[in-house]
Amino acid sequence: MLSFIPLQSKPKPLTHTSFFTHFTHPRRHFHISSPTQLNHNNHRLSITAIDAAQPFDYEALVSNQYAQSNRLKIAIVGFGNFGQFLAKAFIRQGHIVYAHSKTDYSHTANTLGVSFFQDPHDLCEQHPDVIVLCTSIISTEPVLKSLPIQRLKRNTLFVDVLSVKEFPKNIFLQVLPTHFDILCTHPMFGPESGKDSWKDLAFVFDKVRIGEGESRKSRVGKFLDIFEKEGCRMVPMTCAEHDRYAAGSQFITHTMGRVLEKLDLDTTPINTKGYETLLNLVENTASDSFDLYYGLFMYNKNAMEQLERLDLAFEALKKELFGHLHEVLRRQLFGKVEEAGQRRVLAKLPKNGYALPAPSSDAVKSQNNNN
Repeated sequence: MLSFIPLQSKPKPLTHTSFFTHFTHPRRHFHISSPTQLNHNNHRLSITAIDAAQPFDYEALVSNQYAQSNRLKIAIVGFGNFGQFLAKAFIRQGHIVYAHSKTDYSHTANTLGVSFFQDPHDLCEQHPDVIVLCTSIISTEPVLKSLPIQRLKRNTLFVDVLSVKEFPKNIFLQVLPTHFDILCTHPMFGPESGKDSWKDLAFVFDKVRIGEGESRKSRVGKFLDIFEKEGCRMVPMTCAEHDRYAAGSQFITHTMGRVLEKLDLDTTPINTKGYETLLNLVENTASDSFDLYYGLFMYNKNAMEQLERLDLAFEALKKELFGHLHEVLRRQLFGKVEEAGQRRVLAKLPKNGYALPAPSSDAVKSQNNNN
């Protein structure tokens, strides 16, 4: 109920328009039956104000402010399968996602809740906090050089997700001015291996260049938190270490998968678990583009060594196999092998991929004893 001070002089007659204009308040609503109900002698006005306090959810406000403070504006350059794969996780965690690609993915982006920009100038004018390069290895340098980085904020964070690490690191350091931050990463999974969950899947990262200031350090932490919240196993590692390990694992895996693909293997009614594993390997590697495999070979200096070692290992295995066959034939022809069959046991390849050493006398004696 609102009270009014009585007027000292006789009020002017009020019309409908002037009455309601006089008593209109931006936050209160008054209910009066009729202007004729005013009693000018009594100078009293009974007004009912419907002004109930609206509920205020302080916890929701604080939660919303916290979510806003942790939200990143992430621009994905290269919105193919892998870019879309990452965008789903970014959106799922409440981040704002932009995308740019030569191919028009506007319909797909709209479906995912991503803002798509055909023109890189329009993308950079959004001033994203993070730019994630999801291009192929061989197109990384031309795509990076095509971006109008002068339109970005001076401390923008650049991230790559390539399967090799020293190559993009060197490109970033050569092309980007020193006021840009650099984070090299490699999610050790893809749309196929990570389609159900990222739990316990390795995520390798190297903070190549992060500027001073808590805001810049915090931004890197927020970006890495995306993968940690998805359950990834976070692996800090230098780019050089990554490439050395990847040549012995990822490149070999892709090589064997593509070799088996050339054999055109088929499933059978009597598949063993091991054979099923090989078929799955072929399927996973064949689904990746040849550009990816070529990039693993071309832009990792350790890959050539692994390819040579693989060739040496195959030749060594054939020699050992044919050596056993030769011994069997000699037994059949001559009844026994002279000098107790001095079978040469081939040693494992050395780490550096040099020529195979001659088998040791201990290895020969051990093999003879087994016979």
